Amino acid sequence: MSLAAAQAAARIDTGDTAWLLAATALVLLMTPGLALFYGGMVRTKSVLNMLMMSFVSIALVTVVWLAAGYSLAFGDDIGAGLLGGLKHAGMAGLGPDSVQGTVPTLLFATFQLTFAIITAALVSGAVADRVKFGAWLVFVPVWALLVYVPVAHWVWGPGGWILDHLGALDFAGGLPVEITSGASGLALCLVLGPRLGFKKDAMRPHNLPMVMLGAGLLWFGWFGFNAGSALGANGLAAAVFLNTLAAGCTGLLGWLFVEQKRDGHPTTLGAASGAVAGLVAITPSCGSVSLLGALVVGLAAGVVCSYAVGWKFKLNYDDSLDVVGVHLVGGVIGTLLIGVFAEKAMTGGTQGLLYGGGLAQLGKQLVAVVAVAAYAFVVTYGIGKVIDRAMGFRASEEQEHTGLDLTVHAETAYDHGVLGHGAPVSSSVVPSAQKVKSQA
Repeated sequence: MSLAAAQAAARIDTGDTAWLLAATALVLLMTPGLALFYGGMVRTKSVLNMLMMSFVSIALVTVVWLAAGYSLAFGDDIGAGLLGGLKHAGMAGLGPDSVQGTVPTLLFATFQLTFAIITAALVSGAVADRVKFGAWLVFVPVWALLVYVPVAHWVWGPGGWILDHLGALDFAGGLPVEITSGASGLALCLVLGPRLGFKKDAMRPHNLPMVMLGAGLLWFGWFGFNAGSALGANGLAAAVFLNTLAAGCTGLLGWLFVEQKRDGHPTTLGAASGAVAGLVAITPSCGSVSLLGALVVGLAAGVVCSYAVGWKFKLNYDDSLDVVGVHLVGGVIGTLLIGVFAEKAMTGGTQGLLYGGGLAQLGKQLVAVVAVAAYAFVVTYGIGKVIDRAMGFRASEEQEHTGLDLTVHAETAYDHGVLGHGAPVSSSVVPSAQKVKSQA
């Protein structure tokens, strides 16, 4: 063993490494979980397309992350806290002897990759049922490099302006993941316009058991997402783990309470959505608030997000699967409430308004929220417009009416995949291989 390898081995904590390996696998599992969650929420004619948008994001973001994304996000800052350099492009210099804290750097980079993957996949829910698959293949890598990577550097990278200069807190991704995906989803909604039949046709989830299964996998993976961000098998990870569970529970209960009071019926979709809303909100704050704070954060998200998902009908933007109403709004709630409920015992120093910290931290959190949301929205809108003009971003009316599963992928999730959604299946509806390629 070389001297460098021996020194690296001495710095690596096997317990921390084992936990982060497990956490990385948990977070990666969240993207297939999200695919099922989203897939159950769409109509039968576009189930496979919805699944594909999540699964292909795994491949696309991984390639981009290894090529340049990791280096730009977590490399040494090249000025003003805006972006890292390209020293580690292609993962150069990050061999088995490289250590980040108490874990191998390659493992740390892989853990962060799983965050980038699910953030890109989250955006797809806002524009479900109407995106050209080929355009999505172009959008994901460009968006990952121009939107996710810079924000990740601001919040977590060495010298990032939100972390080191502003002093706003975000433990596990309220800003880079939740607010970025929500604001980007809203931008794409405006670029593409609403689905055919929006506010006229019933667009109910076709498979609620699939939605519940997806939500369960998301919740399971979220323990790796949040507790893994402690980057060690320690007391902080344990506290974060419990906060994550608690907020998911109060988010679920809060949403069901609103449904019962407003509609007279607590629903399975509401339970799944409420749990996700609570988990979204606790993501930035899980390492800053006590158990009491986590319970309040989750409850606030469950209640507020249950109303926020209806804003699209009043404001006329078609956020298909409520990415804006849950992830943007929930992310804002969780990020801002750090300024209210942060405790010194969790943060090591920073305290929120409720614990005598004054308004300063709340102000910092607000600045971070506005900056990230505005940046993600503007840049995503620009990317969407460029792709739309260059190759067309939205599927044709015929594709959308028939369903993207048949017209793009030449498959159906079920034998009766398009029944009740336009013309019945016939040989004239199923496109030839050549036609499928051209439409994709």
